Amino acid sequence: MEFLNQLDIAIFYFINVDLQNGFFDVFMPFITEKTNWFPVWGIVTILLLWKGGKKGRVVVILIIPVILLSDQITSSVLKPFFGRMRPCVALPDVHLLVKKKTSFSFPSGHAANFFALAAFFNHFYPKYKYYYFIIAALVGISRISIGVHYPFDVLGGALIGVGCAYLVIYAWQNFAKYILKNPQYIN
Repeated sequence: MEFLNQLDIAIFYFINVDLQNGFFDVFMPFITEKTNWFPVWGIVTILLLWKGGKKGRVVVILIIPVILLSDQITSSVLKPFFGRMRPCVALPDVHLLVKKKTSFSFPSGHAANFFALAAFFNHFYPKYKYYYFIIAALVGISRISIGVHYPFDVLGGALIGVGCAYLVIYAWQNFAKYILKNPQYIN
């Protein structure tokens, strides 16, 4: 276990300190800020509702439980359970690019949410899968780069997010099959 912890710290310092440059000092805080994504998600939602047909409307509705599940599992269940201190609190010489956060670190909620969305959209619109996962990976790396998460926090968040997406997809598919077998519930 100590080996994994030391590996996590070494990778953290490599990304957070060794790879830092002027571009990352501007780009990574921008990428990691949730409010910067609101216009993107607003446009995606409008396009899905306007041009996406029935599938687009289902996707918009199902995004809600996907994000609620991934966000609440990470922030309300796992972070308090593991109680891992953030690197900006626990380590010296962290290149911190945002205000210091003192909440717990494992797993990354940002990574969980963005990887949940990537897996979810990949299921419904697989043509653009590389874009979804590149964006999710950039957000995950940004969390390390700005100094608030370890790499294993991001990896854990990514796995939880993908799991949450597929859990919601599985539940939806079974619910849809049930409704199709019992049309009296639609009328």
